[in-house]
Amino acid sequence: MRYGKERAVAAAKSAVENRSAVSLMAGLLLTGLAVSSPVSAEELDKIVFGTNWYAQAEHGGFYQAQATGIYEKYGLDVSIQMGGPQVNGMQLLVAGRRDFSMGYPIGNIKAREEGLPVKTVAAAFQGDPQALIAHPNVTSLEQIKEENLPVYIASFAHTTFWPWLKAEYGFTDDVTRPYTFSVAPFMADPKIVQQGYLSSEPYAMKQGGIEPSVFLLADYGYPAYATTIETTDKMIEENPELVRRFVQASMEGWASYFADPAPGNKLIQKENPQMTDEQIAYGIEKMKEHGLVTGGDAETGGIGVMTDERWKALHDFMLKAELISADLDIHDAYTLEFLPEEPVLN
Repeated sequence: MRYGKERAVAAAKSAVENRSAVSLMAGLLLTGLAVSSPVSAEELDKIVFGTNWYAQAEHGGFYQAQATGIYEKYGLDVSIQMGGPQVNGMQLLVAGRRDFSMGYPIGNIKAREEGLPVKTVAAAFQGDPQALIAHPNVTSLEQIKEENLPVYIASFAHTTFWPWLKAEYGFTDDVTRPYTFSVAPFMADPKIVQQGYLSSEPYAMKQGGIEPSVFLLADYGYPAYATTIETTDKMIEENPELVRRFVQASMEGWASYFADPAPGNKLIQKENPQMTDEQIAYGIEKMKEHGLVTGGDAETGGIGVMTDERWKALHDFMLKAELISADLDIHDAYTLEFLPEEPVLN
């Protein structure tokens, strides 16, 4: 998840800072069901979708689907609510104030274990953008461990990627330091390693004159998806076709965003004026470079695809790290039922 992103950018930079209203036909759904009459604004299904942070390139596909009318094509009137440091997306989803929420599989699994009726129905990101970031002289994760470098991580890391690093690379808790979502300590001390988002903190550091070494955990086998779509059991049971339409339209939004991001970017910057053209361009570049949206299984399975194998790998890791109980049935946390029947390819 994205935590403290704007503060990180601001700290390094020292200051590092229509939708067209046309009458659209509801398109052919992948189920083969055709809707032949125009859909008025009053007939669109109203949906509230909440993101996990302020508007940014990593949310581009959803804003693109809104900006270009893709949601309307599928009979949806989607309102996108930004997340932020004080926003509890899971709570809003369960309370019925959101219909869908941008989530993170480990959080979803933990919520399910606690009895919350939530499920993941698609994954826009095949890999988590979370990374460890070091100074240029550091060339590997192994070097970070061997030199016993201090690693600044947030509290949530202790129940997400840090146990994985401990299990796979032998990191120990004694090297951790609390990360306060500012890159200022990193900029001042060449021995510091810190967590960061692939497209955020490294950009801020470059603005401050440092070309950091970035170790994207997904490239090293960290199994978590990211930027997922979560909804409730109630929504799935009562309106499965709406779930299917929202997933389909959102994934088409991502394909459209990578083809021409201008409409989505315009809406992102309207919602989050602090997001510069340069920051957005950097985010898109990194998503493409690392295949976060279109790589891995998405190359053939299409954008948003998930597999039982990946969920099993994540479950196995969480069991090994004692993050969850063995009593949890992982299939309660996700479903593949609503993935596009025909792959949405970039």
